[in-house]
Amino acid sequence: MGLARLPSASRQVPSGRLAVCAVAACALLAGCDERLVLKADCADRGLVIVLPGIDGGTGYSLAACDALSRSGPDMAVELYDWTVPFGGLLNQTAIGRNRDVARRLARRIADYQRRHPGRPVYLIGHSGGTAIAVWAAEAAGSDGGIQRLVLLASSLSPTYSLRQALANSREGIVSFYSPHDAALLGFGTSLIGTMDGQHCESAGKVGFRDELSAGLMQVCWREEMAKAGHWGGHLDYMSPKFLAAYVVPLLRPYEAAGDADGDGEGLDGETLAGGGATEP
Repeated sequence: MGLARLPSASRQVPSGRLAVCAVAACALLAGCDERLVLKADCADRGLVIVLPGIDGGTGYSLAACDALSRSGPDMAVELYDWTVPFGGLLNQTAIGRNRDVARRLARRIADYQRRHPGRPVYLIGHSGGTAIAVWAAEAAGSDGGIQRLVLLASSLSPTYSLRQALANSREGIVSFYSPHDAALLGFGTSLIGTMDGQHCESAGKVGFRDELSAGLMQVCWREEMAKAGHWGGHLDYMSPKFLAAYVVPLLRPYEAAGDADGDGEGLDGETLAGGGATEP
């Protein structure tokens, strides 16, 4: 897979472990809003955008992108680092700035759709990155080209309304949460605040409470997930085995995605939840 020039602050790299090392070096030099792309020659079949947590494009996020590019379908995989380098708590609490970043991402998706009309765009957010994914979907509009959101350990509040984001995603939202994620998404966000500014346990620990939102599938951690490297902790969602077993089945390239009717039909709940998807 060759290299090509991408617009603005984008870098395109081949898949593989050497690529992850190269991306890590780029990320340290790049700063926020850096876009690093694997399998960009597959962009005409779809785009997977990975939004890391508040620590940005660290090693586990880069490894997750590499795992998605290896085990996932033939689509481009992009790490979109929305954070301020070494921003720490600023990345968690700067709501206005973070919403601006999400709007820029929505424009980036619109630009992709102009170049690749009708191709699916999947947003995978981890922790703080789930808020950027949701806010980008809200800003994108109903014709923004977003296929599905996958939220891993969301640090949005449980009462945050997902209805606008759901309306703007063709296949809805799948949100994974774990009651064992207590340190960061229990005590941490109760003290510091969630991404939307509420001082409470996060949805990534207790699930979203908007049960009337059609198109929202919530998947609670189950013991069976430990077989895929997820023991219930905050970073376990980024395990390559977990991503391959539970997230990759949610991603479909252009030919398959064209059959979607937006109601979530066709999802294998047993595969997702080890016995059935569950709501809080």
